[in-house]
Amino acid sequence: MSINEIAVISGKGGTGKTSITASLIPYLDSLVIADCDVDAPDLNILVNGRNLEFIDFYGFKRPVIDDEKCTKCGICYDNCNFNAINENISIKENRCEGCHVCELVCPNGAITMIDYKIGDIFIRNSDYGLIVDAKLIPGEESSGKLVSEVRNLAKREAKLANKENILIDGSPGIACNVISAITGVNKVLIVTEPSISGLHDLKKVYKLTQTFSLETAVIINKSDLNTELNQIIKDYCKEEGILLLMEIPYTKSILHAINNKEIPSNTEIELFKSKEWNDVINFVKKTS
Repeated sequence: MSINEIAVISGKGGTGKTSITASLIPYLDSLVIADCDVDAPDLNILVNGRNLEFIDFYGFKRPVIDDEKCTKCGICYDNCNFNAINENISIKENRCEGCHVCELVCPNGAITMIDYKIGDIFIRNSDYGLIVDAKLIPGEESSGKLVSEVRNLAKREAKLANKENILIDGSPGIACNVISAITGVNKVLIVTEPSISGLHDLKKVYKLTQTFSLETAVIINKSDLNTELNQIIKDYCKEEGILLLMEIPYTKSILHAINNKEIPSNTEIELFKSKEWNDVINFVKKTS
């Protein structure tokens, strides 16, 4: 059985991507949720996740120096291209890229590369089925690897439970964490807003989805905040042949639902009864 994977992303932060993702959840049966926004995961709050499994995630290796073997010869210092070793031969962890050069050049075997934890992964049960999410330790890198592992675990859980859909809440931007979130998915839903940065980043993230030949559609959220820019985004979608599914006006009741830890589409908000919202649901449900 093939699994239908849907990624919801945004070029910039603050567009309401997670609110839209959460609103899709009640409409997808046989679902596993993957929160791949590992820098700021918060879908768990809305779905009332309850921990089933906790996993330490080690993104790469970093060097440890054995002071008893180290002669302070400075060969590792001379060969480190990332300035990650001090003159007194100690490691600057925030500069280390885990390249192993120091370990390879040390004549005394004083340097060992060890696994380095960069984040935590959670598998949780929720009111809507399983959710896999993760949190990157602040300041750490390799978020793309962490996102890939979240997706791998979501696929594992979906196969074990014979689930048909995986809904992915991706990160904003176009960096490696977003690439990891969308690679190989069936379709992508981009959430944007009528602002200069919203338009600019929509163009960048749409170019990214087309690089991977992914079926893509757009929602303009808070569409009435700037009618001129909203029209420019609509014109851009028309020129590029992008499917524009819905324009959502700024709605305080959505904000109130989120503040009350409620999924917006579970409330009596009229826009979730509209034809346009039904078009969104049909897009995420249909098979490619």
